[in-house]
Amino acid sequence: MKRTLSLLVNNQLGVLNRLTNLFLRKGLNIESLAVAPVNESSISLMTIVVNVVEEHEVEKIKLQLDKQIDVIQITDISEQIALTN
Repeated sequence: MKRTLSLLVNNQLGVLNRLTNLFLRKGLNIESLAVAPVNESSISLMTIVVNVVEEHEVEKIKLQLDKQIDVIQITDISEQIALTN
């Protein structure tokens, strides 16, 4: 099943690499990735679409992402997208 995660992160060198490596280590393939600065240029919004086999994989990756210093907020917007379709 596809899950969409929205992350607010510090806009610093190497953040994208560190976060995508978390998905690599968990064996999860990122199907779509979009990154753009928000109102403040020091913060970026990352939208990541990942295909997972089991629900607990998403919870594990969210816990790992939450431990990262540069991650400010994580939101699973999969349900919101499903409601609009």
